[in-house]
Amino acid sequence: MSNGLSIGAVAKATGLSVHALRFFEREGLFLREIPRTGGGQRLYAQADVDWLALCDRLRASGMPIARIRRFAELVRLGPGNEADRLELLREHEENVRARIGELGACLEVIRTKVAVYERHVRDGTAAGVWSPTPPEG
Repeated sequence: MSNGLSIGAVAKATGLSVHALRFFEREGLFLREIPRTGGGQRLYAQADVDWLALCDRLRASGMPIARIRRFAELVRLGPGNEADRLELLREHEENVRARIGELGACLEVIRTKVAVYERHVRDGTAAGVWSPTPPEG
């Protein structure tokens, strides 16, 4: 397509499925209405691909679709609401930092268990470590 990217090309470029791209469109997550050819095929621009990359990162980092939609709405409204956009992004940044902290604590527990199991396997004492039935006694 000489004046745009097909949905298949965008799926390949972003790693998102065609289904996901259609979902993003239905949910109002694009910054513009995606134009179509006379035959009804969507025509994406590179700016759409760049926007999708950001949306995908926001989604992958736990931002709810409703918040991504709100961010897209603010961007579509144009200049004058940058403080609102910044607030939305700062809130999400705080949420991601909190999740990273929680995952760090989880990772520490897992590291400890890995060390325990490595020691038991190395020493030949792994049999019965946290077995499904308690020892008789």
